[in-house]
Amino acid sequence: MRYFLDTEFNGFGGGLISLALVPEYGDQEFYVSLPLPDEIHPWVEQNVVPYLRFVPQGVDADLSRAEASQHLEAYLIHDSDPLIIADWPDDLAHFCQLLLTGPGHMIGLNGLRLQLVNGAGFSAAANSKVPHNALHDARAFKDFCLSSPLLGAN
Repeated sequence: MRYFLDTEFNGFGGGLISLALVPEYGDQEFYVSLPLPDEIHPWVEQNVVPYLRFVPQGVDADLSRAEASQHLEAYLIHDSDPLIIADWPDDLAHFCQLLLTGPGHMIGLNGLRLQLVNGAGFSAAANSKVPHNALHDARAFKDFCLSSPLLGAN
């Protein structure tokens, strides 16, 4: 199955704040947020932090990195061939970092594929119901991709 990825992070090169995956089919979305760092980039403070909790009740908030990795494993473990699609390299980098659980250790998966697409024409700020919230941005990215002639039909 294809999953559409978005993340929020603490400015260029900064740590992961939240991560969302929206599946191509079904409504079992994945969203986690991690505790905020002591120092938050001013743009992130103004544009991301106020919208971190604009997600359905019962989602996993303020998880430790280890807990977020465990939740990601539980979410993806039953898919034998997940394809993670993103429009920005940092999203894939943060996703891959969350796969790691320690030196030489990673979550249990049967494998996965990553795809970086050219998101020209996509703007989370313009298309997302709650811009700069990873879950809402991933939903908007999914809609964009599925309407694109490059990615629409599998």
